[in-house]
Amino acid sequence: MEQSNDGNLSQVRHVVLVLSGKGGVGKSTITTELALALRHAGKKVGILDVDLCGPSIPHMLGVGRPDVHQCDSGWVPVYADAQKGLALMSIGFLLEDPDEAVVWRGPKKTAMIAQFVSDVAWGELDVLLVDTPPGTSDEHLAVLENLKKHRVDGAVLVTTPQAVSTGDVRREITFCKKTGVRILGIIENMSGFVCPHCSECSNIFSKGGGEELAKLTGSTFLGAVPLDPLLSGAMEEGADFIRSFPDSASFGAISTISRALLCDLEGA
Repeated sequence: MEQSNDGNLSQVRHVVLVLSGKGGVGKSTITTELALALRHAGKKVGILDVDLCGPSIPHMLGVGRPDVHQCDSGWVPVYADAQKGLALMSIGFLLEDPDEAVVWRGPKKTAMIAQFVSDVAWGELDVLLVDTPPGTSDEHLAVLENLKKHRVDGAVLVTTPQAVSTGDVRREITFCKKTGVRILGIIENMSGFVCPHCSECSNIFSKGGGEELAKLTGSTFLGAVPLDPLLSGAMEEGADFIRSFPDSASFGAISTISRALLCDLEGA
């Protein structure tokens, strides 16, 4: 098993966890946007979607529910682009019905995650982004324990501007420190609303929670990403999220964040 782990992740240069203290802060959206921004920067990117509660990334990337094939070294990821520069493996592909709630006890979940993390044949990647379940549960620990056999470069924490969300992220920071995971930075999502008509950005929530939290905890503030209804609409309607992304209000913010992340990873 150890040999298989090494083989499947040996050509992956960097592994980054994407964490949030609770659901509903747009963690999966940020993971997808980061992957697309890194792809635009010419990198080969993979997304490992381990969110058992709601594997939404396949829908965002328009890959639906493909048949997943196996090769000698494990499951073959699904490619979201013709150039095969964006690879995706979602736990949703392996569930009988991804729309049904997963009501498994802890040991069954952790066994599934252990196998899932170890058995994807990624090939050569610059960055593997791991979309984890929200919170600090057994599933987190299962992901960490299995990825640490290879290497985890660190974690990006996603929050929203409100104090309640930043409070949840404090717990995530404690979790990272206890498990020895380096915090690569904090991203504030839903930081203002971009009007689809005039492109003006209004702060519908309070502002600056992520930046304040980064200062308090000595973490890097990677940046703030606005709510963009045009991108949300593309996602809901199953339109081409990949094609819509470069024209979105989020693109500039996420591109800046991805560049900062790459500098940190490649300088580390």
